[in-house]
Amino acid sequence: MTSSTRLLEVLPALFGDDPRVEVLFGYDSTSAFNGGVLDLLGAHDVRVVGWEDAGEGPCDLVLTATENASFGHLRAPVLVMPHGVGFHKMVPDARGPGRRLSGVVPAALLESERSWYAVSHPDQAEQLGAVRPDLAGRTLLVGDPCYDQLLDSRAARTRYRRALGLEEGDGRRLAVVSSTWGRQSLIGTVPDLPRRLLAELPLDDYAVAAILHPNVWFGHSPWQIRTLQRGALEAGLLLIPPFAGWQAAVVAADVVLGDHGSVTLYAAALGRPVLLAAFGEESVPGTAMDALGRGATALDPAKGLREQIENERARHRPEVAEELAGLAFRHPGMALARLRSAVYGLLDLAQPPAPVRRPPAFADPAPQRHRDTAQVIGSVLLQEAGAWVIEVRRFPAAARPGREESDRSFSHLVSDLADGGRAWAESASVVTRGDPASSAEESERRVAEIRHGYPGCALAAARLPDGGVLLLTRDGRTVRAAGKGGPDDPAVLSAVAYVCLRAGLPMAGTFGVRLGGRALEVTLSPWPAP
Repeated sequence: MTSSTRLLEVLPALFGDDPRVEVLFGYDSTSAFNGGVLDLLGAHDVRVVGWEDAGEGPCDLVLTATENASFGHLRAPVLVMPHGVGFHKMVPDARGPGRRLSGVVPAALLESERSWYAVSHPDQAEQLGAVRPDLAGRTLLVGDPCYDQLLDSRAARTRYRRALGLEEGDGRRLAVVSSTWGRQSLIGTVPDLPRRLLAELPLDDYAVAAILHPNVWFGHSPWQIRTLQRGALEAGLLLIPPFAGWQAAVVAADVVLGDHGSVTLYAAALGRPVLLAAFGEESVPGTAMDALGRGATALDPAKGLREQIENERARHRPEVAEELAGLAFRHPGMALARLRSAVYGLLDLAQPPAPVRRPPAFADPAPQRHRDTAQVIGSVLLQEAGAWVIEVRRFPAAARPGREESDRSFSHLVSDLADGGRAWAESASVVTRGDPASSAEESERRVAEIRHGYPGCALAAARLPDGGVLLLTRDGRTVRAAGKGGPDDPAVLSAVAYVCLRAGLPMAGTFGVRLGGRALEVTLSPWPAP
C-alpha cells in the first residue's frame, strides 16, 4: 500500500499531457502486505497486469517504490523511489533470518547496472554506496515530492482541522499518534496509547487521531485493527484510513507522538512538536531519523501524558524543523521537476515543453470516527472574589479515565439516551435527553420518564425548547439550567447542578464555569419560574 500510494501521488505530474508514454501497473500477488492494493488501484481506474506478466510486452522503464519484487523478467532500467524518507530503517528480510536496509533492492532481485535510486539528500547517496559498493554512482538527487506537497498543504491547515472536528477559535488541540510497523513500533510496544490519551486529555482541550502504517493495517487486517482499538474508537479516536489522509492529519496536528517511522520525521521537519513514544533499534545510525531519535524528547508512558505533551509544546523550538529538514531534504519545492527530468532521461525522451504542474494540497482527511457520548466529568469547585467557579473537564467514558474525589473535587458519569447511551445509563449519576423537545411539557415528561426508568441516577436532564435544560433531582426538585457564552450542552449544564448536590449548595444563582479554554456562566433557577 505504501508503494502504491507513493507512485499514485507522483505519476500524474510526471506524465500529464504526454501521449508518448503509457503507464501500466504491475501487481505482485506474492507480497505479504498486498491487502487493499487492488481496491486502491481499482479506485484510480488504472490498467493493472500481473507482475509475472509485466515482461510480456515492450517496457522502457520500471518505476517502483518497493524493493521486494523480482525484476529479472524485465530488461528495462529500474528507478527505485523511496516510499518513506531515505534509508533509515532496518527491516526483517523475508528471504532469510536476518535484517536488511529498507528501500534497497537485494542484488539477487535486480542487477546493480540496471538500477537507479531516487534520493532526497546527498548523504543518502553516500550511505547507499557504503552499504552496497556496487550501487555507488547509481543515485539521482531529486528531493522529496511528498515533503514538497506537505509544505504546500500548510495553507490548508484550518480546512484540515475543520474536517477533523476542530473549529477555529474553539481552543482545542490535535494530538496525533503515528506508528510504523513491526514489534519495535509504537503500536507494537504501547498499543493502548491512543486510549490512554483519550482518558487523560479532556474533550474540550484535545482531539486525538492515529496514523498506522499500511503494513499494520494489512499485515493483520482492518477488522483486527478496529478490534484492537475498539475502546479508543468508542472514545472518539480519529482513525486515519490507510489509503490517504495522514498528510493532512500531520499538517493539522499540534503535537505528534511517534516512533522511528517516516511520518514522525515528516512531522518534525514541518515544525510539529514531537514526542517519541517508541524508537526501536531498527533506526540506522547517521541518518536524519537517527538525529531525530537523539534530539527529540522521549515519552514516558508511566507518567502523566498531558503534562508531558504540554511541556513539549511549551519548550518546542521552531528552528529544530529547519535543522531536520536540512538533514533529510534538498531542493525543496523542486522534487517533481527534478524527478521528471530523471525519468525522461532514463526513457531517452525529450521532456514536454510545459513545466511540471505541482499537485494541489492534499485532500481533506476522512477518518473513521465513532464516539459513544457517555462522559466522565470531573469538576472542581472554587471560590474566587466571593463567587463560585467550577472547572469542568470532560472525558469519554469508553476511555476509562481516572476519577478523582475530594471535598471540592467531584466526578460523575453522564449518559445521553438520545445517542444510544442506555448501557451506560444504568450506572450513570446523570442521565440526559439531548434531542430537541417540542414543548416544556414534553421536557417535563422526559425527565419524569428518566427518573422512573433509571431510579439510581441523581439527576435527570432534558433539553428545553427555548434553550437550557430541565433538571429533576432524586427527591423531586425541578430546576432550569441555562448557559451563557458556551455550548448549550446538557452534560455541561447538568454538571453545575450535580456539583451543587454534592457540595450541599443551593441549586440557585449564577456560577462561573471554565470549560477547556472558554469561560461561561450557568444560571440555575427554580422551575416553573415563580
